[in-house]
Amino acid sequence: MDPILLYGFPKGSSMGLVAALEWLGKPYRLCRVDMMGEMRSPSYARINPRHETPVFITGQGEVLTETMAIAAWLEARDVERRISFDPLSRQADRMHQLMAFVNTGFTGAFAPLWAAMEAEAMEPAAKSVLRAFGTARVIERHDKLEAMIEARQFLLGERPTLADAVLVGVARWLDFHAVAESSRWPKLAALRARLEADPAVLYATALEDGGSDPGTGSCTGHVALAELIAQFGK
Repeated sequence: MDPILLYGFPKGSSMGLVAALEWLGKPYRLCRVDMMGEMRSPSYARINPRHETPVFITGQGEVLTETMAIAAWLEARDVERRISFDPLSRQADRMHQLMAFVNTGFTGAFAPLWAAMEAEAMEPAAKSVLRAFGTARVIERHDKLEAMIEARQFLLGERPTLADAVLVGVARWLDFHAVAESSRWPKLAALRARLEADPAVLYATALEDGGSDPGTGSCTGHVALAELIAQFGK
């Protein structure tokens, strides 16, 4: 069977993996998951006990969670090197370094902002502390990433890779949480503009918003979450 990616909305980090599947150009299916509703239901724990997206179901029916594990699965099967590099190359090392930074400290810096937004019963003073702490952390991580970006079209050259996919779903959280103007980091802002204009990213964003863009045709359809839980849930 075709592998299946469960991606979250609204503003899920997994949007970038949809774009990566488009860049890869191999058949796949999707499942759109409401992170404010479906993902929090008890039944979702059967497919991911941590109640998170993304989730990836391989062609052999094995369930993978965590962005880096899914990216590694895609990289291992990217025989044409559309979204990765020779695993023994310096470029592959650099890609893994950038992916690790974005998926850990850069993404994690937003956690206090999400917590402040989602905790309805939290005292206003506590929310204010979380927002101040999160804002400072996000700015500091953006400063670090800005220094890591080189003079290239994308993070590792003239074409987007898995590193760009891991970044693009998260980078837009800067605007969503109104932390600072993106122009404060000109190299990152220019990279974001190029990525957000990429057809695969436009396709992934449209799907996230509930659209029906056909993309490149690699996606062979959407699957209902209930069907996947029944078939692959523990």
